[in-house]
Amino acid sequence: MLTAPPELVRMALQSAPDGMVILDALGMILFANAQMCTLFGFPREELIGQNVEMLLSERSRGAHATLRKRYMSRPHRRSAGVGLQLRARRRDGGEFPIEVRISAVPWQDETLIGASIRDASARKRIEAELLAARAAAEQARENAVRADHAKSRFLATASHDLRQPLQTLALLNGALRRTVHDSEATAALAQQEQAIGAMSRLLNALLDISKLESGAIKPAPADFAIDAMFDELRREFTSLAARKGLTLEVSGTGYRAHSDPALLEQLLRNLMSNAIKYTRSGWIKLRCSLEPDGELRIEVRDTGIGIPAEQLARIYDEFYQIRTADGAHEGYGLGLTIVRRIVDLLGLRLEVDSHVGEGSVFAVLLPAASAGASVAPAEDAPGAHRDAHALDRRQRILLVEDDCGVRDATRMLLQVEGYQVAAVASQEEALAAAAEGIDLLVTDYHLSDGQTGTEVIAALRRTLGKPLKCVLITGDTSSSLRELPVDPDLCVASKPLQAEQLLTLLGALSGATAAPAA
Repeated sequence: MLTAPPELVRMALQSAPDGMVILDALGMILFANAQMCTLFGFPREELIGQNVEMLLSERSRGAHATLRKRYMSRPHRRSAGVGLQLRARRRDGGEFPIEVRISAVPWQDETLIGASIRDASARKRIEAELLAARAAAEQARENAVRADHAKSRFLATASHDLRQPLQTLALLNGALRRTVHDSEATAALAQQEQAIGAMSRLLNALLDISKLESGAIKPAPADFAIDAMFDELRREFTSLAARKGLTLEVSGTGYRAHSDPALLEQLLRNLMSNAIKYTRSGWIKLRCSLEPDGELRIEVRDTGIGIPAEQLARIYDEFYQIRTADGAHEGYGLGLTIVRRIVDLLGLRLEVDSHVGEGSVFAVLLPAASAGASVAPAEDAPGAHRDAHALDRRQRILLVEDDCGVRDATRMLLQVEGYQVAAVASQEEALAAAAEGIDLLVTDYHLSDGQTGTEVIAALRRTLGKPLKCVLITGDTSSSLRELPVDPDLCVASKPLQAEQLLTLLGALSGATAAPAA
């Protein structure tokens, strides 16, 4: 068996990348390699015969001497100074952290100590940097969470507060149109109604984009019937298309999808609105088909002005408006921006094919519902098949609204229509007014002192001991409202609510079962 010559062993120790020393039982240095001299700045002759503690800082020497003596009583391979921060001292007085590995070296009739020493400055620095980075990342995460919560609170507040004056204007406009008969005044009110509608659409679009950007909207995917959504869009856009002389075709499908139905409907609503906006004559078609790979393909087709190829790359930019042939602009350039954000949020695919003068096709591809998944049967939307003006005007309506401007405007509209109205500002006042008898409740969602319209509804139903038909009006479009349980006696409407919309909802709720007030 070959053995390494002593000179080879010495050369290996001398050229080792770590500092290497051999000590006797008293801690005297018997051997030091070249790296030890480089590491500590001592010539070899100044190290040999010296106690190893000379290489440690003042605060480490006592602890190291104790550990060395303890080790010699039971020598074995180990790391020196576990749990301690050993610091070495160079010849020039500079200190630095070290890592030490020691082992027993049997030699003739005594036991020596072999030790490898490494400068731990780089490792300590990296550890400190990692700890600092981890702390910074944790702080950044906490800041991001706080910022998201702050954004959500701001958007909820801004949505409510910005919609309140628009709600007042819309309802006052509705009341005035029912009481003013002068032709010039009527024309002025019609123009005012158009301006209020334009302001409402712009506000809704800006708030939608803000909520999508802030992360305030969280998808709630579920299996649902496409036909129910298509029926709602048909009801909403048929009259709008007819006013422009356009034909709206919505094809029943029988398909079921898996996605967030509320967000998908908002996406399609923007595509439909955009199609009608840019179509001067012809038709708009909404249809759904099944792709060979099992995905559903929902298309919005139109015979509109089309999009020039050089503009296609920019149609999803905020406030970018497609130029028409006469150089005019349509809308605010936000509808397709919202579409793009929702597509990204839901992880869907969006395709567009457009030719100038021929029309456009926007297609959304989404997952189909899993086989065997149940979908609740679609219910008619409130007011879909009822005449808002055919109900019994002897009914008594309780109105709960803490904003005096909105409260007065709503009361005036309902009274002009012939309703008996009790208008209050809080849950306590509502409970007192209910003692006189009510048939319908109209309440705002956010009330003073943290009260909510849902709390008012629950309290009144408990007090009356019977179902109460209610309209819940809100400027808050957060996910909390989307999570309300299904209630056939409750309609939820978003501000700003037009006068005709409110009356339609009341007619839908009260037409069949409302009894005349005492």
